[in-house]
Amino acid sequence: MYETHVGSPRNRVDGRKKVTGTAPYAAEFTAPDLAQGYVVNSAIAKGRITAIDTKDALAVPGVIQVFTHQNRPRTAWRSTAYQDEVAPPGKPFRPLYDERIHYSGQPIALVVAEDFEIARYAASLVRVSYEAEQHQTDLTKVREQAYTPKYRTSMGPPSPRGDAEAAFGRSPVKVEGSYRIAVEHHNPMEPHASTVVWEGDGKITVHDKIQGCQNTQRYIRQVFGLSASDVHVISPYVGGAFGSGLRPQYQLFLAVMAALELKRSVRVVLTRDQMFTFTYRPDGLQEVAMAANEDGALQAIRHDLIGNTSTFEDYTEQTVGWSGMTYHCENYKGTYKVAQLDTYTPGDMRAPGAPTGLFPSESAVDELCHKLGMDPLKFRLKNYNQVDEATGKPFTSKELRAALQLGAERFGWSKRNHKPRSMKEGNELIGWGMAVGMWEAAMQKTAARAVLTIDGKLEVASASADIGTGTYTIMAQIAADALGLPIEKVTALLGDSSLPSAPVEGGSWGAASTGTAVELACHAVREKLFGYARGINDSPLGAAGVNEVQFREGRIALISDPSRFVTIQDAMVAGGVDRIEAEETASPSKITMLKYSSYAHSAAFVEVRVDEELGVVRVTRVVQAIAAGRILNPKTARSQILGGTVFGIGMALHEESMADHNLGRFMNHNIAEYHIPVNADVPNIDVIFVDEHDDLTSPIGVKGLGEIGICASPAAIANAVFHATGKRIRELPITIDKILGTKEAA
Repeated sequence: MYETHVGSPRNRVDGRKKVTGTAPYAAEFTAPDLAQGYVVNSAIAKGRITAIDTKDALAVPGVIQVFTHQNRPRTAWRSTAYQDEVAPPGKPFRPLYDERIHYSGQPIALVVAEDFEIARYAASLVRVSYEAEQHQTDLTKVREQAYTPKYRTSMGPPSPRGDAEAAFGRSPVKVEGSYRIAVEHHNPMEPHASTVVWEGDGKITVHDKIQGCQNTQRYIRQVFGLSASDVHVISPYVGGAFGSGLRPQYQLFLAVMAALELKRSVRVVLTRDQMFTFTYRPDGLQEVAMAANEDGALQAIRHDLIGNTSTFEDYTEQTVGWSGMTYHCENYKGTYKVAQLDTYTPGDMRAPGAPTGLFPSESAVDELCHKLGMDPLKFRLKNYNQVDEATGKPFTSKELRAALQLGAERFGWSKRNHKPRSMKEGNELIGWGMAVGMWEAAMQKTAARAVLTIDGKLEVASASADIGTGTYTIMAQIAADALGLPIEKVTALLGDSSLPSAPVEGGSWGAASTGTAVELACHAVREKLFGYARGINDSPLGAAGVNEVQFREGRIALISDPSRFVTIQDAMVAGGVDRIEAEETASPSKITMLKYSSYAHSAAFVEVRVDEELGVVRVTRVVQAIAAGRILNPKTARSQILGGTVFGIGMALHEESMADHNLGRFMNHNIAEYHIPVNADVPNIDVIFVDEHDDLTSPIGVKGLGEIGICASPAAIANAVFHATGKRIRELPITIDKILGTKEAA
């Protein structure tokens, strides 16, 4: 019997290439005349370069050129030319543009040599003199200068409703507090890199670490004044990015500039230290207040945030809105302001804004429950909302209630003693905490092409990216089912600017967008193929409609009588073709967008153990219940939730980019001192996918999974720490000093 592929746990179709090292990444492509570039970064946070001496570097044998602001080739002069597909409002950073220094670590020179070691050594010989100016990198010192920014689309706080101040004042049970999460850097396994291959006659092929190859192509064209036919971008594999690859980073500009000027191939790879010289999850000073009646009914929510941005762009996230959407509450007010710092512009990092905003709001809910003496699960069910209260629109679907109930049952939540410090084993305090999460389920306009050949092989292609999420695999699954083929007969192509148009891969919209486009293209091929099959003389399908047949195992057969069929090969021979090609574009429904709100939901239940004497926190058990529509591949889907949960463990307990404000730079710019969770920090993570039907968010019923796994995790961990210790810690990461230095809550 034919087994469908969608909905079944399938191995990654690209898995063998990745584990055998044959999947090529941006820094692994090569060319016969490939030169190597090494970046020199600024030593001050603000000011200007007064002199830059490159003669010693140029004198090193094997050095080809040293590029600075003084000799860089001419590029576009308008700042708008440097704005990429997802750029925030403002004027994007332009590498080597002039002598001005905007942040510590800014690229100020590129040494190009015959090999990497020569380039690196020569870079150490570049002498730079500065005129330093007073910088500011401490958000607490400029909070009074915060302003309402120009928001990116839908990034501003929702409109206030009711009277949050008055309702808070008259409510009998209330909590309020200040919260903060440390700056985090993305640190994907693959560093950012660009290999630019000189093809001659002004044409280049670019291998870039990017979450959208057409975004890179567009950026290069705008900045360097090239035509689409001059720039071919290829990025088939991305070794993690988590948002750091949404925008073209400075190594791309430098590599392309050098290749065009030298008329030879150039590669620029950033070091791990240099990975700390651009995008990061921003700082934020948050104030949250919540109030309820004595029966636990929420009466008021206030959520205010001051975030940081650079001096040249206004970076914003959807942060304060989550507190106003998660529960039913008639009185809500949120404010969002930013203050400029002498840093690079922050950037989107896995679920940008959601775990940042949900940590304080879900912590406040837990604190409110403690004051009420109410079970946190019961509170969430009591204040459950059926509509998006920020817009008044109903949800396309919402199975959070089922997620809460299934997660609680699997975790054993009913056995929890609500009293803090009531659970202990040896010298370890045991805590159980929970939180809920939300992430917008979106779909973007995306095109895909399908090509069926007479030998029964199918190729599907889109310019989208696979950033480790399994896009290659779900494309192959969808295509195989559409034409009834073994998955081994399907080839998926991605990450090539010459393929059908696609946006950057981000926001968890990849499966909904690319998957729908692939299905449309395959259905268009089906229609053509079925037409040829019906056209055969005395065809057994002659009187049938396309909905009356099934495509299975290389055959088109009547559903009512599978013994009556036409093979794919016979149909194409009858049509006089050896290939059938179709390209289709999938777009979100404007009606759905106007009438509904769509979100994936999660319920996270966490157990921690805290060494009472040492203050060491261990996460020992996690249950994540996820409501995210149709699950295309349970195996890769589970991997996405595991990854998101580990990200949440990192945010809650480990990750912290520490700044020396005297120098204006991050100090722990390596993964020895910037702590990330390792295997020993990650417990068993039990993932439950709740059955949720949703044909409004996307035609194929999916909502996306890349980000929902992190959304509730940090807050659930913090709440578990409170339950274990009785100490409410409002600043992440929760480190030993905070455990030992915080007093127990009353």
